[in-house]
Amino acid sequence: MELLTTSARDLDRAAEAIRAGLLVAIPTETVYGLGADAWNRVALARVFEAKRRPSFDPLIVHVAEPGGAAEVADLSVPYARVLSERFWPGPLTMVLPKRDRVPDLATSGLPTVAVRCPANTFARQIIRRSGVPVAAPSANPFGYLSPTRAEHVVAQLGDRVDFIVDGGRCPVGVESTVLDLSSDPPLVLRPGGLPVELLADIIHGLAVYDRATTSPTAPGQLPSHYAPARPLYLVASGGLPGAVPGGTAAALCFGVESTRAALRSGRWAKVVDLSPNRDPVQAAAALFDILHELDAALFDELWAERLPDLGLGLAVNDRLYKASVK
Repeated sequence: MELLTTSARDLDRAAEAIRAGLLVAIPTETVYGLGADAWNRVALARVFEAKRRPSFDPLIVHVAEPGGAAEVADLSVPYARVLSERFWPGPLTMVLPKRDRVPDLATSGLPTVAVRCPANTFARQIIRRSGVPVAAPSANPFGYLSPTRAEHVVAQLGDRVDFIVDGGRCPVGVESTVLDLSSDPPLVLRPGGLPVELLADIIHGLAVYDRATTSPTAPGQLPSHYAPARPLYLVASGGLPGAVPGGTAAALCFGVESTRAALRSGRWAKVVDLSPNRDPVQAAAALFDILHELDAALFDELWAERLPDLGLGLAVNDRLYKASVK
């Protein structure tokens, strides 16, 4: 494993590595992605091997420009072009009918492909310089905390990845919103970095995925995912002061009032506020960073309270639910 910078020379090296069938962890605005040539079946197989990822969970294919999605997917379906013009580059993944050339390994044999154009400049430069679409799931072992810094990738994947491009901290901090446009009505498969409300303003009758299914058609749908090594317990908003941890525990609060109440209870070895002013965008950006820090501190348990299901609060709650003990 070699750590690269965002210099032009290193971006060229990253692109050359992808063309050569190697694995390159790249920064995006959401989380770090484990990039591989989407046309190269051997490289795709290495992604599954490095992540220890179930072969039935599809990958997201990234393109350098919004128009580049037409190379891997059919953009003629309703809403595809208007959404790509409105929200790309950005944290929206669309599930669309795939082109025949897209390997089944990237789509888990499904007739659809998940595709997005990331907003991170360095990610787009690497994809552009590589000359190929890049399949890039989160750069972490399957089911573990997503990486929002290069050092998270180093710690979790190490020599299972060939290169890591250090682009600093990911500003959004949670994965992209995944929208299935192959279904009628369109269906949000995973809340994420783009608030669902913005999609609902354009798509009337927009539906949201029910976690009860265990057959994923897009990344991040499995009911247990994004998990720390320590057990994490999720409670209702305001429920932390009444919680009874079973050992040395840390509490993740949302807002000053909740934090003060948790501190007054005296039950927590550490209390962390995801956003003192109750800003779900700030909470989303900080979530995985804080979970990595608490997981490394070797608490017996982690506890968190839900956020209001508004804006990115829905995405934060989705990640906390999937990380929690069921």
